[in-house]
This record gives sequence, structure tokens and C-alpha cells, in this order.
Amino acid sequence: MLPEIRAKVGYVVPSTNTTAQTEIDDLRPSGVTNHIARMTIRDSLMVEQPGFDRVLEDMRASAAPAIASLCTADPDIVAIGVSPEAFWNGPESHAKVIAAFENESGGRPVVTSADAITVALEQLGNLSRVGVITPYLKLGDDTVRKFFDDRGYEVVAIEGMGAKTPMSIAEIGARDLRAALVAVNQPDTEVIVQVGTNVAMSRFAAAAEFFFDKPVLSNNAVLYWHALRRLGVQDRFEGFGRIFQHH
Repeated sequence: MLPEIRAKVGYVVPSTNTTAQTEIDDLRPSGVTNHIARMTIRDSLMVEQPGFDRVLEDMRASAAPAIASLCTADPDIVAIGVSPEAFWNGPESHAKVIAAFENESGGRPVVTSADAITVALEQLGNLSRVGVITPYLKLGDDTVRKFFDDRGYEVVAIEGMGAKTPMSIAEIGARDLRAALVAVNQPDTEVIVQVGTNVAMSRFAAAAEFFFDKPVLSNNAVLYWHALRRLGVQDRFEGFGRIFQHH
């Protein structure tokens, strides 16, 4: 007998993203279905500011059509599966972006990584001293840092893993993740946050929590967790970190 459908999660990712879909399918509780739409972006070289900006511009231009396409499947919520900085130009601008996306979605709730990370850090005890790992070079790291600075967090350390194009982010592996985690795990780091939804880190983050004895949030896991909780899906389970296990 097929399980009753409790919720449909829409998830928008860049067209170059090859890892987010498998990660959120691993996280999917019984009775929840996942539905993917893609923002068309070029695999631009991100070693200089114009190339990095071009990637962001592609996302911003193709987000609305992707949401419109996704909503033909009538999801209950739309999660924008990109890093928090992609649609971030300060809190006031972010509110306008969400309003525009929700208008495009026909009034369905829309959640982003920026929202999810903020809610997760509150749930974990209003943590504010963060170590951040990114898939980028320094110019991308600086853009990510602005998001955390604007939200009032103290970035204790930030470490980029040097991906030069959007597609190459998926090539980041366990050795890269381990080195980046060690680099940002300073004595006063309360929580480690990984951004970049083309980085497959959900299970690795749970293992890192055990060794570092502090929360480690991976982008895909925390965004999907936030989408589920917004829908009232409260399933808790092990293997993907304390945010799924205890909140």
C-alpha cells in the first residue's frame, strides 16, 4: 500500500548542481515527495569578480521561470537551493526578494538558505560565533561573509575550498571538507556552517559533529530541515546531525 502523501517539497537548484537532489532524497521522510526545478546558469569561471557576478546574475534572472515551472507540480513549499549570498543584498532587500518569489509561486511559502541558517542557529541556542566553510575562492568567501555580518553573527574563521566553476563545486570531496573543517574549528567557534548546495556534505557533517563536539550545519540538510518544519513535518531521525535529531 502506498504511503499517504503528507507534503510536497519543491526544490530549485542551479542547472549545474549535481548533488543536491540526491542529498534531499536521502533526507526525505516517508510520505513526503521532492520535486526539482533548475535555474539555467552558465558554468562561468569564478576566479575573478566579473565571473562570480555572472553566476549570481544568471541565478537571479532564471529563478522566477524555474519557480513558475516547479509550481505546475503544485508543491506545498518552494526551497531555493543555493548559498545564502546568492539572493542577499541586506535584510530589507531579502524581504523584497522573498515577496517576489512568493508572488511567483502563487502564494506558496518560499524559503532560502539565508532563512534556514538563521532559524537553525536560533534553535541550536542562539549561536552567534560561526566558522564558515565555502566552496569558493576568496572573492566568494567575502560575499558569504557579508551575509553573516549583516545578520549580526561573528565570523570567527572562514575557509574556501577553491572551486573555480559552479560544476567543479561537486568535485569537492572528503579530504577537502576535513581540511576546511579543521581550519575553522577555532576554540571560540560555537558552530560550523557549510554553504554551497552543490557540496555533498549532509552525512559528513553529522560525523564532524561527533568529532568536534559542536553543531555542524550543511547547506542542503539545514534548508531541507527548514522546509519540512515550515510544513509541520516534525520527523526526527539520526544520521544527518543534531538539527534533524533534536529540533
